[in-house]
Amino acid sequence: MTSTNAANSGTQFHVVALSHVNVTVPASAEASAKNFYGTVLGLRELPKPPGTRPIGAWYELGDVQLHLSVEENATNAASNRHVCYVVADIAAAERHLRDADVSIISDPRPIPGVNRFYVRDPGGNSIEITEVKSRSD
Repeated sequence: MTSTNAANSGTQFHVVALSHVNVTVPASAEASAKNFYGTVLGLRELPKPPGTRPIGAWYELGDVQLHLSVEENATNAASNRHVCYVVADIAAAERHLRDADVSIISDPRPIPGVNRFYVRDPGGNSIEITEVKSRSD
């Protein structure tokens, strides 16, 4: 349906929420990725519904889910696409990830007033970690 047809139909299109984000890892990185998301990041694993593939995992992240899928030949490490997680304390997050032997990638394009860094999961997916700004900022 074109936007013209949508406008003429009497209904307006608008996105109301984000359901989930899907990241992919090769089969060889599935176990380490599950450890990364479930243990290192502390996301709660959800039971996958019947009919879904038995590999991978689903995690709860507030009102949004993170779906971990197995996909061979993905070029995650060569991509800048990423998921961004908000943390309350950027220094504590960096210490925690370093203690878990996760390599910290400095912000390649700093934004004034924004504290952030990047990491890669075991499948090469880029993850931005940013600090929540207080309402008084």
